[in-house]
Amino acid sequence: MAAPAGVLVSPSMLWQAELPNRYGTLTSDQLGEAISSRRKELGSRLLILGHHYQRDDVIRHADLIGDSLKLSRMAAAEAPRRGARFIVFCGVHFMAETADILTPDDVQVILPDFSAGCSMADMAAYDDALTAWEQIAETHRSSNVRVIPITYVNSTAAVKAFVGEHGGACCTSSNAREVFDWALAGGNERLRVGERAQLLFMPDQHLGRNTARARGLRSELDAERSKSLADMAVWDPRKPNGGLSAETISNVTVLLWAGHCSVHKLFRPEHVAQARHHHAETTVIVHPECTQEVVELADEVGSTEFIIERLHKAPEGSHWSIGTETHLVERLCRSSLDRGVFARMLSDCQCMCTTMVRINQQHLLWVLDNLAEGRVVNRIQVNAEASRLARLALDRMLSLRPPAPAAAMVD
Repeated sequence: MAAPAGVLVSPSMLWQAELPNRYGTLTSDQLGEAISSRRKELGSRLLILGHHYQRDDVIRHADLIGDSLKLSRMAAAEAPRRGARFIVFCGVHFMAETADILTPDDVQVILPDFSAGCSMADMAAYDDALTAWEQIAETHRSSNVRVIPITYVNSTAAVKAFVGEHGGACCTSSNAREVFDWALAGGNERLRVGERAQLLFMPDQHLGRNTARARGLRSELDAERSKSLADMAVWDPRKPNGGLSAETISNVTVLLWAGHCSVHKLFRPEHVAQARHHHAETTVIVHPECTQEVVELADEVGSTEFIIERLHKAPEGSHWSIGTETHLVERLCRSSLDRGVFARMLSDCQCMCTTMVRINQQHLLWVLDNLAEGRVVNRIQVNAEASRLARLALDRMLSLRPPAPAAAMVD
């Protein structure tokens, strides 16, 4: 099968042009003033999106703040309403791709720094997904197993297109359970009598594992503890047949791609113990991209938006330990303290999205200067066929839940 043309270049291979020297000579205040001036000059033609993990000096310039999919969906609605022609996405590469897929064709999406990629998304390449699909299909050639691929929205447009073409769906950390249930029931085509579904979950094994366990399936660790068979196994694309035996591939319900979030994998069980030693009554809340061992010890587990909502509604005097990206946690800690809520980072290590922070005021001003002078730089554009297939995967997910609440609006 031929790959969708134009989407096979890894975001990590994109080259970012060096900025003119003058951008490095400006102070933070000067950069902020220049960005504000350009925003006024560009007016309603411009829409700036800021992801929750973004640094403070950048996110203050955002028109919309949210997680990756919410921002893309909001942009799809807001751009036509405002008459915006340019969306500057202060996030990472796959987020800008999703925004391009979901927004009107006459809207151009810009990523301020091409080097702002996502290591997790890069762990699942289109070619590897296709190879895995063919090898898994060969194992099931004479069986009654229907394989349904699911990809976390934190994936490339190419992988979303692969999933869309093969009858699968995207998911987010907030709706992964619903997407799992949909896939286990056969997806858009109900299972035939005697047929069963097998899920290929990409690219984050930890979200996949934690979601499957929440649906009653046994992980490898659960099976070891109970001396039983596991319902899931990790597919390693670097190894023949994913490093799995034909028997394992045939019997498990979920194949988990060997990928992970470099931020959330930093949280360890000992960090939970240390947090409770620091304050016995602390509520530990973590993202489901954390490992099973951390999730098991946490009091609450949920998406970025879930964590934000819980902290915003936390009762006065309560104590919280938060396991997610540091820029978001620092903002939550500051805003919570104003309400008498005491929050801290679950770990003292530098749990930072090191690619997200490559978006800075210098690069933001650079793209706005170019727009004001009639040039579009760093455009992210997914070709029509890949966009169509990826949209299938996104639409299947969106059909399972009512529309998400609006992203935070910034005046």
